[in-house]
Amino acid sequence: MEMNFEDKLAELEIIVEKLEKGQLPLDESLEIFEHAITLSRECNHMLKNAKQKVEKLIEKDNSLKSEEFALPNENVE
Repeated sequence: MEMNFEDKLAELEIIVEKLEKGQLPLDESLEIFEHAITLSRECNHMLKNAKQKVEKLIEKDNSLKSEEFALPNENVE
């Protein structure tokens, strides 16, 4: 079953916490870091796709009106 964006992001946060503690053996750290990179790329791809969908939905009068939006817990200034 394919993980959704929120699940991938949650797993990525868990990996970051483990790596920040610095208590894992080097080989295990490298293994989970590699997995984190994969998750990060997948999340980035999902965000790009979502942005494209949003831009298509807000397209009016043949002119695109791009609007910034924030992820949960993120402030846009």
